[in-house]
Amino acid sequence: MTLGMATGKDQRGHRSGRFDWRLTSIVLLILMLTGCGYSFSGMSKSAYPTIQTVFVDTFTNKTSEANLDVILRTAFSNEIVRNGHFKLTSNRGEADAIFRGSVLNLQVAPLAYKVGSLSAEDRITVTLELFFDERVSGRNLWTNGSFIGTGDYRVTAVGATEINRRNSLIKLAGDAAEKAYQLMMSDF
Repeated sequence: MTLGMATGKDQRGHRSGRFDWRLTSIVLLILMLTGCGYSFSGMSKSAYPTIQTVFVDTFTNKTSEANLDVILRTAFSNEIVRNGHFKLTSNRGEADAIFRGSVLNLQVAPLAYKVGSLSAEDRITVTLELFFDERVSGRNLWTNGSFIGTGDYRVTAVGATEINRRNSLIKLAGDAAEKAYQLMMSDF
Protein backbone atom coordinates (compact mmCIF):
# COMPACT_ATOMS: atom_id res chain seq x y z
CA MET A 1 0.00 0.00 0.00
CA THR A 2 1.24 3.45 -0.85
CA LEU A 3 0.77 5.98 1.98
CA GLY A 4 -2.07 8.33 1.22
CA MET A 5 -3.32 6.40 -1.80
CA ALA A 6 -6.69 4.70 -1.71
CA THR A 7 -6.47 0.96 -2.27
CA GLY A 8 -10.00 0.45 -3.56
CA LYS A 9 -10.76 -0.70 -7.09
CA ASP A 10 -13.04 1.03 -9.52
CA GLN A 11 -15.91 -0.64 -11.41
CA ARG A 12 -13.55 -2.10 -14.05
CA GLY A 13 -11.32 -3.74 -11.41
CA HIS A 14 -8.51 -1.25 -11.83
CA ARG A 15 -6.76 0.18 -8.81
CA SER A 16 -8.03 3.67 -7.92
CA GLY A 17 -5.38 6.39 -7.96
CA ARG A 18 -7.27 8.81 -5.69
CA PHE A 19 -5.30 10.45 -2.91
CA ASP A 20 -6.80 9.71 0.53
CA TRP A 21 -6.51 12.99 2.45
CA ARG A 22 -8.18 11.60 5.56
CA LEU A 23 -5.64 8.82 6.02
CA THR A 24 -2.74 11.17 5.32
CA SER A 25 -4.10 13.77 7.75
CA ILE A 26 -4.49 11.19 10.53
CA VAL A 27 -0.99 9.81 10.02
CA LEU A 28 0.54 13.30 9.98
CA LEU A 29 -1.38 14.30 13.10
CA ILE A 30 -0.16 11.21 14.97
CA LEU A 31 3.42 11.86 13.86
CA MET A 32 3.27 15.50 14.91
CA LEU A 33 1.78 14.80 18.34
CA THR A 34 4.20 12.01 19.18
CA GLY A 35 7.27 13.36 17.46
CA CYS A 36 7.46 16.93 18.70
CA GLY A 37 7.35 16.39 22.45
CA TYR A 38 3.76 17.59 22.78
CA SER A 39 1.98 16.62 25.98
CA PHE A 40 -1.34 17.49 27.55
CA SER A 41 -1.56 19.89 30.49
CA GLY A 42 -0.97 18.17 33.81
CA MET A 43 0.81 15.24 32.20
CA SER A 44 4.21 16.80 31.79
CA LYS A 45 7.05 16.34 34.22
CA SER A 46 7.09 18.63 37.20
CA ALA A 47 9.22 21.73 37.30
CA TYR A 48 9.92 20.62 40.90
CA PRO A 49 10.72 16.89 40.89
CA THR A 50 12.03 16.85 44.48
CA ILE A 51 8.90 18.45 45.95
CA GLN A 52 6.27 15.98 47.15
CA THR A 53 4.49 17.81 49.99
CA VAL A 54 3.46 21.46 50.29
CA PHE A 55 2.35 23.57 53.23
CA VAL A 56 0.25 26.66 52.45
CA ASP A 57 1.23 29.29 54.98
CA THR A 58 -1.05 32.00 56.33
CA PHE A 59 -1.24 34.93 53.93
CA THR A 60 -0.24 38.38 55.17
CA ASN A 61 -3.12 40.81 54.67
CA LYS A 62 -1.97 44.42 54.22
CA THR A 63 -5.49 45.62 53.38
CA SER A 64 -8.50 46.48 55.52
CA GLU A 65 -10.56 43.63 54.02
CA ALA A 66 -11.33 41.27 56.90
CA ASN A 67 -10.64 37.55 56.35
CA LEU A 68 -9.19 38.01 52.86
CA ASP A 69 -6.06 36.16 54.01
CA VAL A 70 -8.21 33.17 55.07
CA ILE A 71 -10.16 33.16 51.80
CA LEU A 72 -6.92 33.16 49.78
CA ARG A 73 -5.18 30.51 51.87
CA THR A 74 -8.22 28.25 51.54
CA ALA A 75 -8.34 28.78 47.76
CA PHE A 76 -4.63 27.99 47.30
CA SER A 77 -4.89 24.91 49.55
CA ASN A 78 -7.91 23.71 47.57
CA GLU A 79 -6.04 24.20 44.28
CA ILE A 80 -3.14 22.05 45.46
CA VAL A 81 -5.55 19.31 46.55
CA ARG A 82 -7.64 19.60 43.37
CA ASN A 83 -4.63 19.34 41.08
CA GLY A 84 -3.19 16.33 42.91
CA HIS A 85 0.42 16.86 41.87
CA PHE A 86 1.57 17.66 45.42
CA LYS A 87 0.30 16.34 48.71
CA LEU A 88 -0.99 19.11 50.98
CA THR A 89 0.26 18.88 54.53
CA SER A 90 -1.06 20.75 57.57
CA ASN A 91 2.32 20.57 59.32
CA ARG A 92 4.97 23.04 58.18
CA GLY A 93 7.78 20.76 59.41
CA GLU A 94 6.64 17.86 57.18
CA ALA A 95 6.53 19.91 53.97
CA ASP A 96 9.14 19.86 51.22
CA ALA A 97 8.01 23.33 50.14
CA ILE A 98 6.09 26.29 51.53
CA PHE A 99 3.61 28.32 49.50
CA ARG A 100 3.05 31.78 50.99
CA GLY A 101 1.69 35.12 49.96
CA SER A 102 0.84 38.67 50.88
CA VAL A 103 -2.19 40.71 49.91
CA LEU A 104 -0.59 43.99 48.91
CA ASN A 105 -3.58 45.96 47.72
CA LEU A 106 -7.33 45.79 47.23
CA GLN A 107 -9.19 48.31 45.10
CA VAL A 108 -12.88 48.59 44.32
CA ALA A 109 -14.05 50.59 41.32
CA PRO A 110 -17.45 50.99 39.64
CA LEU A 111 -17.83 48.85 36.55
CA ALA A 112 -21.37 49.85 35.51
CA TYR A 113 -23.76 52.58 36.58
CA LYS A 114 -27.50 52.82 37.25
CA VAL A 115 -29.59 55.87 36.52
CA GLY A 116 -28.50 58.68 38.80
CA SER A 117 -24.77 57.82 38.67
CA LEU A 118 -25.08 55.04 41.25
CA SER A 119 -22.91 51.99 40.86
CA ALA A 120 -24.73 48.93 39.50
CA GLU A 121 -21.67 46.67 39.40
CA ASP A 122 -18.25 46.95 41.01
CA ARG A 123 -14.90 45.36 40.22
CA ILE A 124 -12.51 44.24 42.94
CA THR A 125 -8.82 44.17 42.02
CA VAL A 126 -6.44 42.39 44.38
CA THR A 127 -2.66 42.55 44.07
CA LEU A 128 -0.74 39.64 45.60
CA GLU A 129 2.87 38.77 46.19
CA LEU A 130 3.34 34.98 45.94
CA PHE A 131 6.25 32.73 46.88
CA PHE A 132 7.00 29.02 46.53
CA ASP A 133 10.06 28.15 48.64
CA GLU A 134 11.95 24.99 49.44
CA ARG A 135 11.45 24.50 53.19
CA VAL A 136 14.83 23.11 54.29
CA SER A 137 17.14 25.36 52.26
CA GLY A 138 14.80 28.35 52.09
CA ARG A 139 15.64 28.62 48.37
CA ASN A 140 12.98 30.40 46.35
CA LEU A 141 11.59 28.12 43.63
CA TRP A 142 9.03 30.51 42.15
CA THR A 143 7.79 34.01 42.87
CA ASN A 144 5.41 36.55 41.44
CA GLY A 145 5.71 39.96 43.05
CA SER A 146 2.69 41.58 41.43
CA PHE A 147 0.05 38.94 40.75
CA ILE A 148 -3.33 40.55 40.01
CA GLY A 149 -6.77 39.00 40.35
CA THR A 150 -10.12 40.60 39.60
CA GLY A 151 -13.73 39.88 40.45
CA ASP A 152 -17.01 41.61 39.68
CA TYR A 153 -20.20 41.80 41.72
CA ARG A 154 -23.62 43.43 41.49
CA VAL A 155 -24.41 46.35 43.76
CA THR A 156 -27.98 45.93 45.03
CA ALA A 157 -29.50 46.28 48.49
CA VAL A 158 -27.10 46.70 51.42
CA GLY A 159 -27.15 43.09 52.71
CA ALA A 160 -27.22 41.53 49.27
CA THR A 161 -24.30 43.66 48.07
CA GLU A 162 -22.11 42.39 50.92
CA ILE A 163 -23.02 38.78 50.08
CA ASN A 164 -22.28 39.46 46.39
CA ARG A 165 -18.96 41.05 47.33
CA ARG A 166 -17.96 38.10 49.53
CA ASN A 167 -18.92 35.59 46.82
CA SER A 168 -16.91 37.61 44.31
CA LEU A 169 -13.85 37.52 46.60
CA ILE A 170 -14.20 33.74 46.98
CA LYS A 171 -14.42 33.29 43.19
CA LEU A 172 -11.53 35.73 42.67
CA ALA A 173 -9.41 33.72 45.13
CA GLY A 174 -10.22 30.43 43.38
CA ASP A 175 -9.45 31.84 39.94
CA ALA A 176 -6.22 33.44 41.21
CA ALA A 177 -5.12 30.17 42.83
CA GLU A 178 -5.72 28.24 39.61
CA LYS A 179 -3.89 30.78 37.45
CA ALA A 180 -0.95 31.11 39.87
CA TYR A 181 -0.66 27.32 40.17
CA GLN A 182 -0.52 26.97 36.39
CA LEU A 183 2.16 29.66 36.15
CA MET A 184 4.13 28.07 38.98
CA MET A 185 3.99 24.59 37.45
CA SER A 186 5.01 25.88 34.04
CA ASP A 187 7.92 27.65 35.75
CA PHE A 188 6.85 31.15 34.61
